Amino acid sequence: MAPDTPVTLDELFAIDALLRPEEREIRDTVAAFAARRLRPHVADWFEAGTFPARELAPELGELGLLGMHLEGYGCAGLSATAYGLACQELEAVDSGIRSMVSVQGSLAMTAIHRYGSEEQKQQWLPGMAAGELLGCFGLTEPDFGSNPGGMRTRAKRDGDDWVLDGAKMWITNGSVADVAVVWAYTDPEREGGRPVVRGFLVPTDAPGFVAREMHRKLSLRASITAELNFDGVRLPADAVLPGSRGLSSPLACLGEARFGIVFGALGAARDCLAAAIEYSRSREVFDKPLAAYQLTQAKLADLALEYGKGQLLALHLGRLKDRGELTAEQVSAGKLNSTREAIAIARECRTILGANGITLDYPVLRHANNLESVLTYEGTAEVHQLTLGKALTGSNAFR
Repeated sequence: MAPDTPVTLDELFAIDALLRPEEREIRDTVAAFAARRLRPHVADWFEAGTFPARELAPELGELGLLGMHLEGYGCAGLSATAYGLACQELEAVDSGIRSMVSVQGSLAMTAIHRYGSEEQKQQWLPGMAAGELLGCFGLTEPDFGSNPGGMRTRAKRDGDDWVLDGAKMWITNGSVADVAVVWAYTDPEREGGRPVVRGFLVPTDAPGFVAREMHRKLSLRASITAELNFDGVRLPADAVLPGSRGLSSPLACLGEARFGIVFGALGAARDCLAAAIEYSRSREVFDKPLAAYQLTQAKLADLALEYGKGQLLALHLGRLKDRGELTAEQVSAGKLNSTREAIAIARECRTILGANGITLDYPVLRHANNLESVLTYEGTAEVHQLTLGKALTGSNAFR
């Protein structure tokens, strides 16, 4: 008996029925671009440890993907759900590509849009939305990741200028950016007796600014990652983001990026599952397709169920965000669930592909390696567990 025609993962959970026509159109447009422009090259980029960010940014900008959830200044002004779906299609190709778009739009552009002066917005945002200018976001330091409040980067006043000293680590787009949004403590005496975190716009051609690309990565290899150093970088008085004050400013930007991960990680999971299903149907073992074995079907069924539950949660969170009702704890729940389940899906799909699963001829181990980073950045799984624990118990276990 011939096998029945299989359904796709999204057909199984009737995902399209939950989307508005314009959301489906955006998703399909990004998927078509990704299939044509990105997917044919991503394995080579990953193997070489490089990514043509400057070349691709104008194309991503032309599609409206850079700062797509922001209003004005050349930004598309689309819904949060549409942005999430775009992130999902980009990460279905590679997490590094979605990371580049997230850092540009949800971190660097959001910081300027939310905390910048009108002059700063006019100077930077139109070019960044078009992909003509690239930005990066400098918060994490060599010794301070989950606890950014311990950062050592300092900005001191010298006359009317600011002088910036310090270092940032694991900075996506860092060595190809035109502007770095850098978070630093300011002079205590200028801030009522205690240091305050403020954001600064640092042109990357400023004297004393050095960006060193990081190599020897085993994850996010199709992505530009850099270490930033600031040695007496002199900035004008208007380099500060006037609306930024306190650690809540960069953390709010991170919340925007985490929302994209809620959807994005599921794109990687879906791609792994699709590859495993296709492989299992064509690979014969003991004279019948691997897909015809109960153990294979049990694996695929369980993995599909976790993907579907994650997709439904992501869409629910997207609707909440579009209504202005999404909380930080809910973003933590989505980020924790999507990344944890996505990496488990990728690893199990590798077992279905056997030895072929470790090659770049198939995407699953590349996705699994990338998801090791996605599980960690924008808040580790443990940090999000504690965030949810605090919300449920009222007790802070961070300290």
